[in-house]
Amino acid sequence: MQRGRRIAFDYGDARIGVAVSDPDSILASPLTTLASGDRKLERAIAEILAEYEPVAIYVGKPTNMDGSLGIAVDKSTAFCAMLATISSVPIIEIDERLSTVTAAKGLKQSGVSVKDAKKHIDEMAAVAILEFAIAIEKSQS
Repeated sequence: MQRGRRIAFDYGDARIGVAVSDPDSILASPLTTLASGDRKLERAIAEILAEYEPVAIYVGKPTNMDGSLGIAVDKSTAFCAMLATISSVPIIEIDERLSTVTAAKGLKQSGVSVKDAKKHIDEMAAVAILEFAIAIEKSQS
């Protein structure tokens, strides 16, 4: 597995959760939540990518429990296309099934209040996506 940070995005209509790994891809951490409709979104993402210099970018791909693609897949694909205009780093779509459920359970187990959980659910879903992506990458090495 190539050494370097990885970044994951959990794209949603209202918010985009962002997570980043350490350079050895041992730990995935929540980074921030961005507003999907922000007109400065591309610049904000470009700044994140410039600061962390990832070797791979993962984007959650809406997938139903039966393996079929979710209704939001066109939006996540468009988001990937936008990322490709601002970065030459490989962009990999990854199954995001249960990422939000996993994030919600983790926040609840950590004792985070429902109010605070709503503020962090998207970036924690990005953490779940990134952890899954890293596990796949390591299994293929």
